[in-house]
Amino acid sequence: MRLRKFLLVLLSGTALAASLDAWAQQSQPPLIAILEGASAATTVDRYEAFRAGLRELGYAEGVTIRLEYRYADGFLDRLAALASELVLLKPRVIVSAPVPANLAASKATSTIPIVMANGADPVSFGLVESLSHPGGNITGLTNFAEDLASKQIDIIRELLPRLARIGAIINVENPLHVPQWRETQEAATKASLALVHFDYRNPDDLERAFAHFAHEKVEAVLVPPDVAFAAYRVRIAKLAANAGLPTIYFNRESVAVGGLVSYGPNPVENYRRAAVFVDKILKGAKPGDLPIERPNKIDLAINLNTAKALGLTVPPSLIARSDEIIE
Repeated sequence: MRLRKFLLVLLSGTALAASLDAWAQQSQPPLIAILEGASAATTVDRYEAFRAGLRELGYAEGVTIRLEYRYADGFLDRLAALASELVLLKPRVIVSAPVPANLAASKATSTIPIVMANGADPVSFGLVESLSHPGGNITGLTNFAEDLASKQIDIIRELLPRLARIGAIINVENPLHVPQWRETQEAATKASLALVHFDYRNPDDLERAFAHFAHEKVEAVLVPPDVAFAAYRVRIAKLAANAGLPTIYFNRESVAVGGLVSYGPNPVENYRRAAVFVDKILKGAKPGDLPIERPNKIDLAINLNTAKALGLTVPPSLIARSDEIIE
């Protein structure tokens, strides 16, 4: 009898604790968890745009919504643990970026809605069924980074009409770089360019990469989209300048800190749009029913100061097509 009473009390206490926990979660504003592959410092503008987007939709942080961030700081092997950590917080929505973070979030949960704020083609990575009908628990925005290498090579050839050898840094830990590298190879072959690559594994490899490019006598360098390269964009821009190598990037942030030229979608606008997806899901929409958006504009940015330091004259036609000129 005593054992039976003890068990009844224990079960009652457990049920009460579960009820209180459920009540506490319901009484709090919905939690939006954020899983970012880059660092807080390198994504300040993007998440300010995301928060601004939420404010424009009527949300007040700490009042009607809560935000919880996890940053991998460019170390992609941390993402799986960070994703699992966020899932345990039972958020209403997870916002993730870029591809490695999207993949980590997808593996961590198949039930919590996931909004991709940025990332390459989610269909080719098996994240969704299609762009128009994602299915499952994932939606958001894509940047189609793997499709831009050929356009970037075209731009660098406008700057260097006699270009014959180009280098590319490849992060072997980033799954995006498989299709990115394939597309770069095809574009270089089509342009009759010799392509020299360097496999990146840790930050110390950046110095070795540019030493390798100098030894191989490349005339320009392509830096593909990558969270590690974004985290070290100032360092990469300085290395490129010291090596006297014209370098093209994916994001304009690299040009703002001294890089020569960039060509790619505006990530800040993607993060602002991510707030719209979050709003729809909080209001009851299913992520699998929300079509994934592609960027509607690709930005070209040029740093004329860097061009001058490299002894380059930027063609007027390229300046005319630029969305941003830094002087």
